[in-house]
Amino acid sequence: MNQKPAAIQETRPMPVESDAAMRAARETVLENSTWVGPLQTEMARVIVGQKHLLDRLLVALLTNGHVLLEGVPGLAKTLALKTLASGIAVRFKRLQFTPDMLPADIVGTMIYNPQDGAFRTKHGPIFSNLILADEINRAPAKVQSALLEAMQERQVTIGDETYPLPNPFLVLATQNPLEQEGTYPLPEAQIDRFMMKVVVTYPNRTEERAILDAMATSEALPSVRAVVTAQQILNARHVVNALYVDDKIRDYIVDLVLATRPPIATSLNLNGYIQTGASPRATINLTLAARAIAFLSGRHYVTPQDVKTIAMDVLRHRVSVTYEAEAENITSEDVIHKILDALPVP
Repeated sequence: MNQKPAAIQETRPMPVESDAAMRAARETVLENSTWVGPLQTEMARVIVGQKHLLDRLLVALLTNGHVLLEGVPGLAKTLALKTLASGIAVRFKRLQFTPDMLPADIVGTMIYNPQDGAFRTKHGPIFSNLILADEINRAPAKVQSALLEAMQERQVTIGDETYPLPNPFLVLATQNPLEQEGTYPLPEAQIDRFMMKVVVTYPNRTEERAILDAMATSEALPSVRAVVTAQQILNARHVVNALYVDDKIRDYIVDLVLATRPPIATSLNLNGYIQTGASPRATINLTLAARAIAFLSGRHYVTPQDVKTIAMDVLRHRVSVTYEAEAENITSEDVIHKILDALPVP
């Protein structure tokens, strides 16, 4: 059984008051984040730039949240996820999604044994710690739906039996923009189960030149060592869950999510632009992700800036805009920017 660090036991700690208590809380954070630097160093041996992407992958590890990466081909989405998996001593499987894929190719199936006339269960590749769902939007909806139970419940049902998935378990998915040929839009229920949707953009000129210098060769890429264990990640998660979030910041997070729905959206003159707002899952995920940002910054408490830093990645795929908004070239990101600018910061 996994044991929580001795200094971290409460999921919602009371405000620290004394200098000694504050120092102890800081030391707990620093002690349980010693693996972050080595993992970042290993990933930087292969990945040039893309700091935003790499930081969000660390947030996913710390919060047990699934991540959806979207970007045009060639921006190192798959390479970043493979590099992350190589730096962690856990089981990793890559699934290349295709239009002819079947649900059994992911979760497994029952196989008949003619020798004894019985069925036995063959587990699919989903029974791993890190799952790279490459180009997830190239598979039909029935295959994508096969992931729903695994992503939400961390379990898989095959036949009449339900099997728990290993811990940690994360789905790290990539997709090309939906207007690309041969893709299918993901079901809304599945999209909401991704904690974050990270949009991967083009590198700047300096990064592009560094990529040229490092990658313009037929030699193999540098190998990445496993510098993190699953237990270190689980211990860090216990610490993240216990980071202090002031009541004013909790209220601010709730207000951000409520601003994507009526009547607050109406008061901000956004109701005509929003078709569906964020679900309560967004409130939970925004809080967890803000805690992870604070942890990566070496703090034992969450600030309003932590919330604003991660809000776009948590909310962009949970807010859908109306046809009127699309006609005015207003995206869900524009709506979220308006909300962040309009709401007072505690």
